[in-house]
Amino acid sequence: MKKIALIVFALFSVNMFCQILEPVKWTTEVKKISESEYELIAIAAIDDNWHLYSQNLPEGGPIPTRFSFEGNGKYLKKGNTKEEKGIEAEDVTFNMRVKFFETQTQFKQRIKLKSKPPFLINSEVSYMVCDDTKCIMPDPALLIFNLQ
Repeated sequence: MKKIALIVFALFSVNMFCQILEPVKWTTEVKKISESEYELIAIAAIDDNWHLYSQNLPEGGPIPTRFSFEGNGKYLKKGNTKEEKGIEAEDVTFNMRVKFFETQTQFKQRIKLKSKPPFLINSEVSYMVCDDTKCIMPDPALLIFNLQ
């Protein structure tokens, strides 16, 4: 009985000290450009000492940020998702020059409406983030854009 209690206590203690890392918090905004065009804005708030990688990276390096927008027949994407300037530097972990973001950044996707609002657009973003000691790939984040 003591062994079972010790095992349960040990498992419970380990569970208490496990930490789910979420160094990036995602929010969304929608900006009306004209009657038929909108801009979908994904905002990444990045924890201190972490960096989020660009969408455009060389092969063999970190996993790039990727957006996928769920089609619903109510809009068309105009071009690719744009990102801010960011920081370009030599990454010692991957031994190459890469582009990344610190603190906060925005990604913007223009769309042309095929249907009148209101409606929702769902998107998923997959990404890699690193600090000075580790890199992680959190589960993809679901982003919801509410067009009014």
